[in-house]
Amino acid sequence: MGMFDDVLVNAKSAANAVGRKASELVDLSKLRLSAADLNGEISQRFQALGRDVYSAHKSGIDPSAAIESASADISDLLEQLEAVNAQLAAAHAKVVCGYCGQENPQDAAFCTKCGHKLSEEKPPVAPAAKEEPAGGESCCKPDDE
Repeated sequence: MGMFDDVLVNAKSAANAVGRKASELVDLSKLRLSAADLNGEISQRFQALGRDVYSAHKSGIDPSAAIESASADISDLLEQLEAVNAQLAAAHAKVVCGYCGQENPQDAAFCTKCGHKLSEEKPPVAPAAKEEPAGGESCCKPDDE
């Protein structure tokens, strides 16, 4: 029965490993879903802010109070998104660039996308949504110019 016991122990060990891996995948999926939800909420807040500013401008009302309030809410959501992205990167053993948001290898000193030093602080203004302007034209100069 010694061989049967060994097989049983190995099977239990394999089942435990699979269970841990499945749990990790579930946690990653929850983080990804949370990031997607936050991105959607941020987009909605930016759209609402634009509508409010436009309406205030058309009505001749000063929109600065509404802008300040909406900006604070958006900043809070961006901080939450940054925390979720950091958790995702940690789960993938990656470092997120504070400048552009690109995931980089854990041992990288510079971002593989923008070239910024990975230990630098985030820029004062967060980059806008990663959508290109209408017509497919890029908003930035190509790298080879």
